[in-house]
Amino acid sequence: QVQLVESGGGLVQPGGSLRLSCAASGSIFSINAMGWYRQAPGKQRELVAVIPSGGSTNYADSVKGRFTISRDNAKNTVYLQMNSLKPEDTAVYYCNVEASYYSGAYYSGHFWGQGTQVTVSS
Repeated sequence: QVQLVESGGGLVQPGGSLRLSCAASGSIFSINAMGWYRQAPGKQRELVAVIPSGGSTNYADSVKGRFTISRDNAKNTVYLQMNSLKPEDTAVYYCNVEASYYSGAYYSGHFWGQGTQVTVSS
């Protein structure tokens, strides 16, 4: 079993910054890709950024140059630094990890954080 706990969301003015954190815990054998998604009211959940265990980062076009995804493998934590925030960035942000874990046998799957609200408004 793998649990993800998110933190760092909040209310910020346009042009401001926030840093989201997502820490994974449990009987983790390995973590592969880690990523951030967001979902605004009435819209589908969309990928914001992804960071594979051994590869280049990828970003949605709408956040390129403003957001930075990073990970601390020793802490099983993924971060999303968000700068120059815009009202259209307002959404619930979810982290997601692909992990292998032990629960009597070895399993793998995708796990979601609980979501954290980011509101960009003046």
